[in-house]
Amino acid sequence: MKGRQPTVTILMADDDDDDSMLIREAIIISKLPIDLHAVSNGEELMDYLCHRGQYADTSLAPRPGLILLDLNMPKKNGIEVLKEIKTDPELRPIPIIVLTTSTAEENIDHTYSLGANSYIVKPMTFSALVELMKTLGKYWFETVELPLAVAGGKNEQKPNQSSAN
Repeated sequence: MKGRQPTVTILMADDDDDDSMLIREAIIISKLPIDLHAVSNGEELMDYLCHRGQYADTSLAPRPGLILLDLNMPKKNGIEVLKEIKTDPELRPIPIIVLTTSTAEENIDHTYSLGANSYIVKPMTFSALVELMKTLGKYWFETVELPLAVAGGKNEQKPNQSSAN
């Protein structure tokens, strides 16, 4: 029997306050061991990841195990940010799930070509959002094997790894 899963940091980049609040609530209801951090635009996302400005203190801006990325954001959009993250050797291993309202085929194709790990259209109902968060949590933090740098640091256990081999 597995013990309690360690908390995983998720960084959400979305300029829509209502969407951010609903995602936060869905994570709470789904009872996932997630520490959710949120930013509202692409520049803020890059500041968080590179520990600049208000995110200089790494204890307040821990490295995320997963990024939820909206495409339509001010200052720097999701496509620009995705390209910047996936061309940076330090940031590239962080899985990125595009979570957006866009169903445009060119956005889907472009984000995958830039290295997005998944592309999900935001659900229309809150109950579907809760189910999506449960599915994402189970898939990304219990099912797949992630690099140690993403899953919890070089000398820490992965969330789904026991101390026995």
